[in-house]
Amino acid sequence: MKQLITILFIGLFSFALNAQAKIEFKTETIDYGTIEKGSNGLRVFEFTNTGNEPLIISKVSSSCGCTIPKKPEDPILPGKTGQIEVKYDTNRVMPIRKTITVISNADTPTVALKIKGEVIDSTKLSLLDKKEKSIIEQ
Repeated sequence: MKQLITILFIGLFSFALNAQAKIEFKTETIDYGTIEKGSNGLRVFEFTNTGNEPLIISKVSSSCGCTIPKKPEDPILPGKTGQIEVKYDTNRVMPIRKTITVISNADTPTVALKIKGEVIDSTKLSLLDKKEKSIIEQ
């Protein structure tokens, strides 16, 4: 009888280990490219739960206050897709290199997503764009 209980316990335990949510992103990096100051900074990371248990995203955080991520509130059922929205503050004229950390109940509980690009202000002239005459040309 003890052997039967032990075998059942081990079987249930191994089944529980195999039953897990899995998160698979379409891409783990979004490239904004070169965008204008004040343009739309909203982008979306799409993912699928490829596991056999509901996927629960417990926390999504950013490496900077200039990037605001939004996680899905409801569990993502097996085979279904979800989205994590990321809004970057495009009023900051600078290169974009930020990390969004996703924490969930998936087999890989922490995933680092990245956004990159550059925000420019075309109303300002670059020092390289200014053509000044040299002493020789005068």
